[in-house]
Amino acid sequence: MSFRFIEHGANSAAMNMAIDQAIMESAKKSEVPTVRFYSWNPPAVSIGYFQGLTQEIDLEKCKEFGVDFVRRITGGGAVFHDAELTYSFICTEESGVVPKKIIESYKKICEPIILGLKDFGLTAQFVPLNDIVVNGKKVSGNAQTRRGGVILQHGTILMQVDVDKMFSLLKVPSEKIREKLISDVKQRVTSLEEQAGKKILFSELSKSLKTGFEETFGEELIKGPLSRMEMELAEKISNERFSSKDWNFKR
Repeated sequence: MSFRFIEHGANSAAMNMAIDQAIMESAKKSEVPTVRFYSWNPPAVSIGYFQGLTQEIDLEKCKEFGVDFVRRITGGGAVFHDAELTYSFICTEESGVVPKKIIESYKKICEPIILGLKDFGLTAQFVPLNDIVVNGKKVSGNAQTRRGGVILQHGTILMQVDVDKMFSLLKVPSEKIREKLISDVKQRVTSLEEQAGKKILFSELSKSLKTGFEETFGEELIKGPLSRMEMELAEKISNERFSSKDWNFKR
């Protein structure tokens, strides 16, 4: 079974999330696993499905910095998407491509990332439930959801990280707490460029991760576009869900 590979480049926050959902909804018909790499333009903050937008994000700061926002269909916390490669992996549960148990499936889908990072001299490790670390610091956070027999896992791989900017966009109870959180996160989170000590291009990282997926799953990733049905569905979902106040401000 070959996998479909989609390398999109940059999209808006709403469209990125809509494409993931459109692929997920059409996966049962095609039954072909899909690996997608993409980035964000403009930069954006995504919040987890169960979070409240106004409780998590400083909307005025987002407007000031030209940063978008969106609610994901996956859980987890608020994430600032800027200089990174984001991936999504979609397959049916029946395909047997990944284990049925949650932690084991996270580990399996994160393996290609760990393999790909070796090309940059980085030794990465999977840390349950859903992180990838280098030298004890987080370089990738991942989230998963399962609906109608289909698994969607997506995650970020931080090429660069600006913790100060990230916290300027998030709501924190007090300045004292903010300073402590920034300090803590700087101790726990890093970037590929910081660890590798060199500039890393999206195209270079994409090539290495693609090879990582092929080696992990023993299948060739065949480059292909979204189907016409998926693109139309993504545009519909983007407009009706991920761009709407009803969805983004629902909690």
